Amino acid sequence: MALTSTQKFTLKKFLKELEQYKGRHTELVSVYVPAGYEMSKIMQHLAQEQGTATNIKSTATRKNVVAALEKMIQHLKIVGRTPEHGLAAFAGNVAEREGQEDIRVWSIEPPQPLKTRIYRCDKEFVLELLRDMMEVREVYGLVVMDRREGDIAFLKGKSIIPLTKAKSNVPGKQKAGGQSAHRFERLREDAAKQFYRKLAEMMKEQFFGNPNLKGIIVGGPGPTKYEFIETGQITNELKQKIIAVKDLSYTGEFGLEELVEKSQDVLAHEEIATEKKLMTEFFETLRRQPNKVTYGLKEVQQAIGMGTVDKVLVSEEMDDATINEIEESAKRMGTAVHIISVETREGAQLRDLGKIAAILRYEVHQE
Repeated sequence: MALTSTQKFTLKKFLKELEQYKGRHTELVSVYVPAGYEMSKIMQHLAQEQGTATNIKSTATRKNVVAALEKMIQHLKIVGRTPEHGLAAFAGNVAEREGQEDIRVWSIEPPQPLKTRIYRCDKEFVLELLRDMMEVREVYGLVVMDRREGDIAFLKGKSIIPLTKAKSNVPGKQKAGGQSAHRFERLREDAAKQFYRKLAEMMKEQFFGNPNLKGIIVGGPGPTKYEFIETGQITNELKQKIIAVKDLSYTGEFGLEELVEKSQDVLAHEEIATEKKLMTEFFETLRRQPNKVTYGLKEVQQAIGMGTVDKVLVSEEMDDATINEIEESAKRMGTAVHIISVETREGAQLRDLGKIAAILRYEVHQE
């Protein structure tokens, strides 16, 4: 599953904070607790590591590692049960000057389940597993074709990844001498059908059963692409994945680039459909029940403090410090926070409303 904009923001903020810290020796502790793993076993392991750490020769390193492990164990006791997706926890002395002590601990339930158990002391925190969750995994299938050739590729993020291509054996429109026009046209149609079957088989090889495939976009010059979709024997599962068909001027690599360019409307809709739905809900409520929404930083903060807010909608263009403050307040009140991009008309309207709005739990009438 792709991360929501809010999950991305939260994880990015967490990583940004931890990336700034560097240990003078291998004294920063990273612990990953897999989903479903008993927290008590992790704490037993850390207690054993605490004993082992007393053998570290360097007095300063030994002191910092033991203290970090103690802080980590105490933190995990407070966490108690392992969260649904597991837990990533980090501890260490992050004092700016050598010889000083500032032992801190951080933890986060990742947006996706952890499958790996890690304990490591190093000069920096082990963040690869969390960074990996930020990576775009979901892809779109691209098919560009006419009667002469076909190209199949993935679109991952903003990158086109060519997978395979094929040339057809469809004869040109000029028939050889001695052949009747009818027979020549039948040969062309048979060759086209063979090419469509070949291309459909290539699609099956590249796309079928891929859990990360969000949709397929088909494009090409003229009506050939529609013939291919209707008669090319594409498997039903893949045919149902076709989310758009686009008219193009080119095939080949230029055609793939043109297809992506002409599909921005579809891709944007897929990517931010949830955000658009939330903003539509806000504007519909504003129109029908104006006392059940509010907007503007001061007004929303006041409503959160009163416990009347159901959902907070925050523009991605708001500064990080204010977003952090809003998230902390909302968390205490059990209020959901959604980060909204400015890629849609509604998202741009939120920015112009003061970058923040809220849908309330019930109507609030101003005195």
